[in-house]
Amino acid sequence: MSKIEETLKHKLNDDAGVPYPDFENMWSRMEQAGYTAPTTTDHSEAIAPRRHKNWRKITITASLSALLVAVPVYAAIHYNWDNLLHGRSGIQTALNQDLGQLLEQSVTRDGVKLTLHTAIVDENRTVILYSLEVGKRADNEFWNVKGISLKNATGKNSEGEYNFQQWDPKNQRYNGYFESDWTPQQDTENMRLTVGHVELDSIQELDLPLDTQSPKIQTFTLNRDGLQDMKVQVFEQGKDKLMLSSAITFDSSIPKRWDNPQIIAYKGGEPVMSQPGGAFGKPGDNGEYTAQQYFTREHIPEGQITYKLQYAKTEKSIDEPINFDLQLSKKRMESGTIKSALNIPLEKGNPNFTMEQMVVTPTQIRLTIRGKKKFADIPYQKYFLSVNGKTLEGNKWSPPSSTPDLTTIRFERPSDLVITKDTPITFTGKYKVTIHSDDKTPQRLTDISEQKQTLTTQIGGYPVKWTYYKQGADLFVETESEDARFGGINQTHIGLGKERILGRPISANFTGDGINKAVDVYKNFKGTEASIYMFFYTTDEPEAEITVPIQPLTTQSEASK
Repeated sequence: MSKIEETLKHKLNDDAGVPYPDFENMWSRMEQAGYTAPTTTDHSEAIAPRRHKNWRKITITASLSALLVAVPVYAAIHYNWDNLLHGRSGIQTALNQDLGQLLEQSVTRDGVKLTLHTAIVDENRTVILYSLEVGKRADNEFWNVKGISLKNATGKNSEGEYNFQQWDPKNQRYNGYFESDWTPQQDTENMRLTVGHVELDSIQELDLPLDTQSPKIQTFTLNRDGLQDMKVQVFEQGKDKLMLSSAITFDSSIPKRWDNPQIIAYKGGEPVMSQPGGAFGKPGDNGEYTAQQYFTREHIPEGQITYKLQYAKTEKSIDEPINFDLQLSKKRMESGTIKSALNIPLEKGNPNFTMEQMVVTPTQIRLTIRGKKKFADIPYQKYFLSVNGKTLEGNKWSPPSSTPDLTTIRFERPSDLVITKDTPITFTGKYKVTIHSDDKTPQRLTDISEQKQTLTTQIGGYPVKWTYYKQGADLFVETESEDARFGGINQTHIGLGKERILGRPISANFTGDGINKAVDVYKNFKGTEASIYMFFYTTDEPEAEITVPIQPLTTQSEASK
């Protein structure tokens, strides 16, 4: 298996419960709501994005685009799916209970055979299991099924769509699944599943003479397979971690979203695993493909490491759409489905977030939480359900057109868990992150030059170190704290009002990741002084925990006690 396949499989398995949909759709919605700022340094009035909010979504979206990894689909219901349905135990639960709807429809194009095997449809989602037979393939090649979508009779697409697939060496084919938030409004509906195209990619590598000891921007000419040039900058992240921030320009005005270029470090001919938290695919100022990758310093000792740029090259593409007409039904799931209206405050005495509904199906439990403000993040970062003594871990999910004040948390249902309306269910939220937006004190940067300068200030009672310097025409501003309970500054700006200049975030920090270093760049900065403001900062309480009884529930007042 290639490094790209191994790396992406590892990432997606770690985040198997957090598949993210159309990034462009999500980003535009946030811009319209005033929750994000343009990536260019201008005088816009838009409010800064939460640096900690969306990079995880970008990471998963880019990874899924490059290599759709996941589960097998065999016609036999009793096929052992344990390793392949990682993070999707609810699907296996439905199969074990013989709740799948057999499809067994096939289409062959250019010697490639795509078969839909089984559909699993309930009140929470629709999952379709498929296989792809491609014949012989080279070790550095992999096939992708792309652009899968469900449409109803009027041609309207479903939402929250994505698919994973994985090579099955035993049966010499790809096995995969397509998942959508769509569910039938009636017991049974006629739908059309369309596959946009099927693509064969090969793994390619280019030598990258990268110097990780240099803090300056390094430019490499690529001129191969549509990749034009690459800029890389190395940032220290604490004492033991390095961040490689890169941007690749393509020779076309349209970024090649499927190539998933990434930097691979080799030691003694063996690849060095990068650290979790990398982000791929956010467009740069001029459409570049940007990425942030993290490495532990001791794993990449100077003089012992070679670097390569690894990417996927399209070798063959079957572009004619493939259509399947399906009649999908949720009837077999109805007896195991429970819908409960909750109206329970997440935190006692705090009206900002209310648990609104819980839907239990044979495959999954979904809990929806409504906030008083649009796009407000619930303060807890880890989610658990205690169900009759069994603990389930959940993940947050935001489909493209979801209500902006609604958060959905999904919990996969194991096969041995029996749930009725009287089954005790308790929600637990852990690791609290609090947003602080009331500090509007500017930090005065003086004598700005190419020489790095630092100053330390107190923000919310925490020591925060500011490092600033110029590289060429650009001003870089780094912030970090030695106190791990300081979560970090999301984004900075110079000046106030309509004339303010927004800093462009370079680092990709995630809420609750324990990293509080952030880097902003101000392009084409002129002058030697600046007053830097922050939109907000966060504080972390890893030990914080809240427990809320959900079921059985008789009255709201009893639930809040």
